[in-house]
Amino acid sequence: MKYYIGSDHAGFAVKGLVVEMLKERGHEVVDLGPESDARVDYPDYAEKVARAVVEDAGTHGILICGTGIGMSIAANKVDGIRAAHCHDYYTAQMARAHNDANILCFGERVSGPGVIESMIDAFTATEFEGGRHAGRVEKIMALQKSH
Repeated sequence: MKYYIGSDHAGFAVKGLVVEMLKERGHEVVDLGPESDARVDYPDYAEKVARAVVEDAGTHGILICGTGIGMSIAANKVDGIRAAHCHDYYTAQMARAHNDANILCFGERVSGPGVIESMIDAFTATEFEGGRHAGRVEKIMALQKSH
């Protein structure tokens, strides 16, 4: 699987760790920045990753900021994105299984390395279940088109 990854300054320190985790698991990773921990605005990187995921069908993204909240809000403004703000293995697993999330968001300031690794494992290993969940995801996506 190909993953686009981005952060802001508050997620920069752990971004490299996540890139290595993904590569170790055999995934292709495209780091869309930033390149340092200098202060940046998270919506800029949320948009970069979200647009890349939409334009490159079948890919996923990972966004990291201080809490994960801002990145998830910003990424979900891009048509076609289902960015899930996750906290642990279970929420990352359910984001994929039930919501067909295409971007995982989390916070460096609120998640330790072990929890981050477990979220990466859950998100990358879990497939969308479809079935009864497919209609719900279609309804979510229709909300974006209703404006």
